[in-house]
Parts: sequence; C-alpha cells; structure tokens
Amino acid sequence: MVDLPTLPNLRRTRSTRLPHWLVKPLRFSNEVHELKSKLRSDGLHTVCEEARCPNLGECWGRGTATFMILGDVCTRHCGFCSVTAGRPAEVDPEEPAKIGRMVSYLGLRHVVITCVARDDLPDCGASHFVEVIRAIRERKKDCLVEVLTTDFQLNRVSMELVCGAHPDVFNHNLETVERLTDRVRHRASYRDSLEFLRRVKACDPTIKTKSGIMVGLGEKTDEVAQAMRDLRNAGCQIVTVGQYLQPTAKNLPVAEFVEPARFEEYERMGYEMGFESVASGPFVRSSYHADAMINK
Repeated sequence: MVDLPTLPNLRRTRSTRLPHWLVKPLRFSNEVHELKSKLRSDGLHTVCEEARCPNLGECWGRGTATFMILGDVCTRHCGFCSVTAGRPAEVDPEEPAKIGRMVSYLGLRHVVITCVARDDLPDCGASHFVEVIRAIRERKKDCLVEVLTTDFQLNRVSMELVCGAHPDVFNHNLETVERLTDRVRHRASYRDSLEFLRRVKACDPTIKTKSGIMVGLGEKTDEVAQAMRDLRNAGCQIVTVGQYLQPTAKNLPVAEFVEPARFEEYERMGYEMGFESVASGPFVRSSYHADAMINK
C-alpha cells in the first residue's frame, strides 16, 4: 500500500511527451542529498525516494516524510504499482527504533508510515505499525503520525490494534473507481475498502480518516464523484485526487492526462460533499502536504 506512483522511468519520459502541466524539474539541495545518505546508512527508505517524487524537496523542507516499512517486497500484484511482488523477507525487528531515531534526527513534524502488503503475516503487519508509532512518539512527542495501511484482509483485530496506538490520521486508499478496481488492484475490493474505513471510524471517532484515488486510468467524471461520495458516506474526512503516471512499462498504461481544470472541479465537489480537507491536482499524492491537510 505504497503512495501513488509519481514519475515514469526517465528514459520513457522523453518519448511520453507529458503535457506542460506535468513537467516539474527535480531540484534537490545539498541538504536533501545529505539526508538521503543518512537514510541509506540506517537501511531506511522513504516512498518519497522510491517513487522519485518531484514533491520530495518541498515536503522534506516542510518537515514531513513518508517511510515504507515491512520490507520492499509486496504480496500483492497491483497493476498501478512498481514495487516488487513476491515472497517477502523476514520483518526487521530493529526497524521501529531506526525510524524513531531518524524522525528525531530529521526534526520531522509530520510523518507518514506506509507499507508493502504483508498478507503472509498473521496480523498483516499491524503489530509492526504499532511498534513504529510508539518508537516515533518516544523520540519526538510533538510529531504527528499518519498511517497508510492495507485493508489487513478485513481482519478486525489487526485494524483495532493499529487504532489502539492512536495515530493522528488513518489513511487507506480506495485507489480507483469501482468499475476499474478489479483491473487496478489485486486482492482488494472497492466495497471492502469502504467497509474498512467505516470500521476505523467506528473504532475510534477521534482519529481522522483519509483516502485517495488516482485518475487517468479510464474512469469517468461521474464515477470519480461517486467514489468521493462513497468515501464521505464511510466517514472519510480527508481525500486526495492525483494523476496516475505509469511507473514502468509493465504497469497499466495511462488512459488520460487529466487537465488541471477538472482537478479543480474535483476539489470543489469534495468540499461541497463535506470533506474537511481536499487535495486535488496533477502532482497530488497520498502524502501531499499531509501536515497542512490535517490542520485545515
């Protein structure tokens, strides 16, 4: 359940002819390169780097980052995602402490913790999420913690375990509209994701719930509106809408580059539906301005 894919392979970009509104230079400061080296020395990875996100410098400068836990091999084979699928390695028991130290070292104010799907684990990795949350708060009490999880195969115990750690935001992405779900997602259901978000909200109403969808996969505008309504009816308070970009030649092709005006329309619709916070735009990702969205 990693963040939305960001940029295609650079060699493919030159022939893809992205529209002008999707051209954004990757400019990183010396400080960013130093932080990358520090992350590597601890064996940690951020989704910001894995997805080659053009927002990386901006977000890190705001004191936010997204860490991917539970390894780098996923048990699901989603059509939009370039993370390696297969048999994952053993979970690193030192990972929570490493992330706690890194959050403190970087002085982060808002951290997003996401993961690969670990359907091979009895609790789908829920207990590891709990340990990471605890480690962060032991090191930096004023840091807000957002989790972006799988559906835990609708395991209620796993979901309640993470809720019991009281993350500030509980994010689970719907990813796409109902009609395209079977093609885009693997071992995941549109209705199950909505039910998962309902259960999170029912378990702890004080936790803000969040979800995101990608556009440009062949969906229609009214289908996006329906997905947003379904999320709102499930108690979701924060929603993100971003452009899907094919990360590798093996992933699903882009059906459409959605124009900025339609993203603006999705944002307007979201606020009219009653979402507390809506981020909709070509470069928006699940973790985009995560700190600002929780404080709106």
